[in-house]
Amino acid sequence: MLFLEKFGIINIKSAKKRVITNAKKKDNNILTRNSMKTAIKKSEKAIKANDKALADENLKVALKRIDKAQAKGLIKANTAARQKSRLTKKTNNIK
Repeated sequence: MLFLEKFGIINIKSAKKRVITNAKKKDNNILTRNSMKTAIKKSEKAIKANDKALADENLKVALKRIDKAQAKGLIKANTAARQKSRLTKKTNNIK
């Protein structure tokens, strides 16, 4: 069994299930956090290129990903607000 090799001897059924569930949740959290970071980077890249249309499009995606990460508890509310504010401000300053 896979979890016996990784996590030592687990005798209780609920503990085995918890190990599997935690691993799945960890993978989902990593995926959510990475997609958030990627969306932010894409948005900043469009901002640097002074592409207003692409920056607006990428901003919408980035804001959704930031909100999702904050709702899942991956980042704190203040961090989410700060990131959203900075991205929006940068996007609005494109001429």
